[in-house]
Amino acid sequence: MAEHDGLMTTAELAGMLEHPDLRLFDCTTYLEYQPEGSGVPYIAVPGRHTFEAGHIPGADFLDLQGEFSQAGIELHFMMPAIAQLEAAFGRHGVGVSSRVVLYSIGTPQWATRFWWMLKSLGFDNVSVLDGGLDAWKAEGRALEAGPAKGYPPATFAAKPQAGYFVDKHETLKASSDRNAVVFNALNPQLHRGLEPSRYGRPGHIPGSVNVSAATLLNPETKAFVPLAEAAAKFAAQGVTKDKRVVAYCGGGISATVDLFMLHRLGYDNLTLYDASMGEWAKDESLPIERG
Repeated sequence: MAEHDGLMTTAELAGMLEHPDLRLFDCTTYLEYQPEGSGVPYIAVPGRHTFEAGHIPGADFLDLQGEFSQAGIELHFMMPAIAQLEAAFGRHGVGVSSRVVLYSIGTPQWATRFWWMLKSLGFDNVSVLDGGLDAWKAEGRALEAGPAKGYPPATFAAKPQAGYFVDKHETLKASSDRNAVVFNALNPQLHRGLEPSRYGRPGHIPGSVNVSAATLLNPETKAFVPLAEAAAKFAAQGVTKDKRVVAYCGGGISATVDLFMLHRLGYDNLTLYDASMGEWAKDESLPIERG
């Protein structure tokens, strides 16, 4: 099975749909943005309804907030306890011999979030489908409707890797470290504080640069831009391989698009501020910068 540094094409996937070790997952979540002043930036809605309307044959569905994130806290999508993740991935049939392929609808950010989580758990046999379901459908490939049939349960034994996630304290320290670079994957208007922030105070972490996840994707096909184009965008912002890279966004999701591309470009000192602006913008003890 072709690896391609974590990226899989629709043609490659079509050729391996019958492989017994394949574990194919639709990871889509929808964000229902709430009115300004509601105190809650968005409600996370699992994409089960669009999955059941049409998915790649044999795929299962993963509910990021419902099964794979901390419950009972205000912030969405925070990494939960390792035991919770082992149980959840095991329920969905991911085991030591599995070949995991992830996709989502409209944007790859939900698939790249699961990719990052699995990598942090020491599971490397995982790819993201380039263009997701959008590309699959555009090519007229087969779809299947109805609830997920699922895969036989398996034993998922995590091997947690250090350094994949950092908290606000480490992020603050990195923001003034000349050997590190902190970057924001949100859009330029939000980064500069030029439009109201749904997360709290407008602006960005002081000293951080901006490489919007949206600029790493083709808006029509939803596929990733060529690596050379992505490399130029990162280089222009001083995101270089000799520095420790700390990525953030609104809720630790879109920044994984950037991290996926950096991984493909050969960067290896990468980390994610999981709570991102969902935490930072509300914490008055933390500095914020506009412009």
